[in-house]
This record gives sequence, C-alpha cells and structure tokens, in this order.
Amino acid sequence: MGIIEKMKLDGKKGFVTGAARGIGKCTATAFAEAGADVAIVDLDYDEAVKTAGEISANTGKKVIAIRTDCTNQEQVDAMVEQVAEELGGIDFCHNNAGICLNVPAEEMSFEQWYKVININLNGIFLTDIAAGKYMLAHGGGSIINTASMSAHIVNVPQPQCAYNASKAGVIQLTKSLAIEWAQRNVRVNSISPGYIGTELTLNSPTLIPLIEKWNAMAPMGRMGKPEELESICVYLAGDTSTFTTGSDFIIDGAFTCF
Repeated sequence: MGIIEKMKLDGKKGFVTGAARGIGKCTATAFAEAGADVAIVDLDYDEAVKTAGEISANTGKKVIAIRTDCTNQEQVDAMVEQVAEELGGIDFCHNNAGICLNVPAEEMSFEQWYKVININLNGIFLTDIAAGKYMLAHGGGSIINTASMSAHIVNVPQPQCAYNASKAGVIQLTKSLAIEWAQRNVRVNSISPGYIGTELTLNSPTLIPLIEKWNAMAPMGRMGKPEELESICVYLAGDTSTFTTGSDFIIDGAFTCF
C-alpha cells in the first residue's frame, strides 16, 4: 500500500467542534474528503446543519450536526455519546471551538477574562477528556487541539492577554495528556495557526484595520488560508502519525521565527 492510500481515513469516525464555519468547517470537510464520517459540533445549530449538508452532498460521507456548548460538561459528554452512537465510534476529534476578545488588560473585566479562558481552555479540557475516555475504552484514537501562534508570541498591536494565556494552556494540556496516554494508544497533538483569513476574520470591522499591519509584519506578506491547515489535521487523524504525540505544529508562514 502506497503512502497516499495509507493517509486515507476510510472507515474512521470523528467530530470537530466549532465546525459550522471557518477553520473547523475546513478541517471537517478535509476529513470527509479523506474518507471519514464526521460530526459537525457547534453552538450555532442552524449553521452546523447547513455545513453538514454541504459536506455530505459533496463527499458522500455521513455527516451529522450536533448543537453543543463545549463549556458544559453534560452537553459535551452527551455529544460524545451521540457521535459514537450515530457514527459507530470515535477514532479522532479536532477540538477547535474558541473565541478572542481584544481588550486592554487594565480594562478587561473578570467576566471577559473568564469567558475566553472558559471556552478556549476549559472547553478543550472537557472535550479532550470526554473523547479521551471513549478512546481509552475502545482501543485508542487521535485528539487534535487548536492552539495558536499566540501561545508562542505576544501579538501586536491588539491587546489579547486572555487569548494568549488560554492558547498557551492548550499546548501544555496537550503535552500533559499525551504523556498520560502515550502507552494506551491515545495520541494528543495541537496545531498553532498564525493569522488565518477566514470569512469571519476578513469581514470583521474590528479586524480589517489590523490585517494590513499583520501582513506587513508577516515574512510571506499575507495571512494563511484555512485550507492550508487541512493536510496536517488529516495526517494527525490518520494511521501514518502513530508515533506523533505531544507535538505542537506551528503553521504561521514563519511569523514566529523572529
């Protein structure tokens, strides 16, 4: 069997959080194109249903939509049970749901701080643990977490201390779980995207003025595309990455190299 055949995800089942749009939609599409059945997990159920329908129509794979608040443990546990029941198992997941608030630290309320930490870090913890428990009980699997280049640098000019701290936490959580589960066939890795030009980012009134500054600082002179994250996620979800765990993959066009 050649390497292309080995990288296919035929017969695998998984879910992606924050998958109704943006990066999550892109990776969910890639998983289905590679042969997997996928659950689109998002708080926006209507958009999740729309995305699931689009992906299923284009790939012929089974794609379902599940409304889940990833900061609610009961909902997360129920989502994992539903994915396993409706798809017939869970071999991989991409825990991608997250938010960013650009607020100066001295003006940030605790409620704002907690909201970011709760979604970006606590939400990843809850989905990691729920998926991990299932995988540990069913022979193994692969967990992919979305961190950020913001875990490695302090972004400028926007103030985002809560986001940066939460994403640094995601990487250390990833490494910690990878060590705990290394001998039980559950792999845990993270991706750290740089500035990615999603539909939401490119059309955000608050971010549009910053894009020119970001691009001026970027070695490649541009933002990344969501599609440029697909291959690493398909690799991590599949069987050619069985010796890859506890790693963080920075995909930022060399932004963090200086």
